[in-house]
Amino acid sequence: MTHRNDPDVIRRLLTTPGRWAVVGLSTNTARAAYGVAEFVQDRGHEIVPVHPSAPTVHGATGYATLAEVPGDVDVVDVFVNSALAGAVVDEAIAVGARAVWLQLGVVDEDAAERAAAAGLDVVMDTCPIIEARRLGLG
Repeated sequence: MTHRNDPDVIRRLLTTPGRWAVVGLSTNTARAAYGVAEFVQDRGHEIVPVHPSAPTVHGATGYATLAEVPGDVDVVDVFVNSALAGAVVDEAIAVGARAVWLQLGVVDEDAAERAAAAGLDVVMDTCPIIEARRLGLG
């Protein structure tokens, strides 16, 4: 089965303040994760960098793994290649995240199915900036 993004889910995730764990976020300003995390943060969401080196990014304390992030996570924003995405989705399910957002170019149909079966909202192969603009959210 091919995952289809639900515009209502995308709109809700983008407009409801939440805590976004951004997996793959580092201090590398040339990476898409850096700009997208700033965009998400500027719209009132809390960001939590998740990267093996656990950097502080945009003033937010980083953690090496999702399991190390204290407290609740609303959205796990996945900036790793498709081959690694399934493991991140499984971690998101394990920590009780409410949604996973696999970035533009990140596709794992099996992982999307596992997340949906576990009750998570799933967005795949798109970007919050692109979707916000498409939905007129700026």
